[in-house]
Amino acid sequence: IEDIIEPYLIQRGFVQRTPRGRILTRHAYQHLGIAQPRRETNGQSGFFDGSPD
Repeated sequence: IEDIIEPYLIQRGFVQRTPRGRILTRHAYQHLGIAQPRRETNGQSGFFDGSPD
């Protein structure tokens, strides 16, 4: 996967490598038709934000 699929996704602009790992780009979220998680000021996503179920 890392040798074949990941370079393709990076080339297409869907994935970006960062020092902390790989992240989906805004383009990927638009392509998938899902809302992009909001980013906190420290760069962390807001995965656990919101109201509890």
